[in-house]
Amino acid sequence: MESALPSSPTRGSPKAELPSSSLGKTARLTKLKAQTRKPGEASFFFWDAHFKNEAVKILPGEYFVESEDLLVMTTLGSCIAACLWDRVAKVGGMNHFMLPEGAGDSGRYGSFAMELLINEMMKRGATRTNMEAKIFGGGAVIAGMNTINVGERNTAFVIDYLKTERIPIVSKDVLDIYPRKVCFLPNSGKAMVKRLAPANVDALVQQDRLAAQKVAPAASGGSVDLF
Repeated sequence: MESALPSSPTRGSPKAELPSSSLGKTARLTKLKAQTRKPGEASFFFWDAHFKNEAVKILPGEYFVESEDLLVMTTLGSCIAACLWDRVAKVGGMNHFMLPEGAGDSGRYGSFAMELLINEMMKRGATRTNMEAKIFGGGAVIAGMNTINVGERNTAFVIDYLKTERIPIVSKDVLDIYPRKVCFLPNSGKAMVKRLAPANVDALVQQDRLAAQKVAPAASGGSVDLF
């Protein structure tokens, strides 16, 4: 399991590792917000007061690739976030997908989301042979929906995909019943995860219900039928 996000600043905590000039934060955020973004690329930039760093939030179906330690974060229920990092090029990225596969080119589906993330990283100088992965999510946050197992299917998909692509998984925090908040630093490859209390996650539950509505229970072989 990855290091947990601290509940309060302590000596040696990630907060101390992310210095950023308060004078420069506005200029950097303004520049980030002004840049043209590709379809599916995260664009919600803000100043994170806890980490004292510029940040971008990834919504379901989005991705983000960067070579600087901009804080990349997302919140997960049954969805999966894959954090990929090239240890030589110092380029990293994160995606957030809701289902393993589906019709059309959409980052909501793992098959497209993983391909998109890898390709965008390679455009920034990364190579597959130098990539490593950290994966998060796949929680069963909706009680009584175990027959659909969206989180389990998402988790199995990303593990199989990365194995096929020969990208090693160096760390993971998946499955169980917890929603998660994930933060990733794409230059250093550092990832942090905080397991959230099941209460007060209405938005995540609704998100997972929408995903579950598109999934029919598998007849055999663990396949996913969409309708």
